[in-house]
Amino acid sequence: MIYTKTGDRGETSLANGQRVTKTDTRIEAYGTVDELNSWIGALRCALPDGGWRTETDARLAAVQNRLFNLGAALSEAPGEWIAESDVQRIEGWIDAMQAEVPKQHAFLLPAGTEAVCRCHICRTVCRRAERCMTAAKADGPELRFINRLSDYLYVLARYIACKNGEKEAEWSKN
Repeated sequence: MIYTKTGDRGETSLANGQRVTKTDTRIEAYGTVDELNSWIGALRCALPDGGWRTETDARLAAVQNRLFNLGAALSEAPGEWIAESDVQRIEGWIDAMQAEVPKQHAFLLPAGTEAVCRCHICRTVCRRAERCMTAAKADGPELRFINRLSDYLYVLARYIACKNGEKEAEWSKN
């Protein structure tokens, strides 16, 4: 059954069975991670065709699985859900993409094609998740993972633009 009625009074249970209010910082943190996961699914739908699409889609699918792990960690499920190797894997992806994009000379606007724009939406939701996780006192590989993921999403936006021959929208203070 999808409904339990146990949350009808503004409370929910963490994975360890502890009851907390739905405004608890941990609930806000894993709820924002869940939102990010949904946006990454929307990004995957918008990836343009290209030989690099399959690899990018597979990476994003791996990220989505790790985000479920992160939600488990934030809900205090016992076990190790995010490892340092998850952080290192994202760093490797960033390094590989940065080797292919032009050097950045200006701040970039979150604009471009649908896929590029969705990357930026994912990046900003990811940054919010990081702030929520910090408020919830998350640390260790979980916090490093979400921090690195926002960097990955930024570089992915640049990578997609580069692969599609798009001109990036540079910020102009005038």
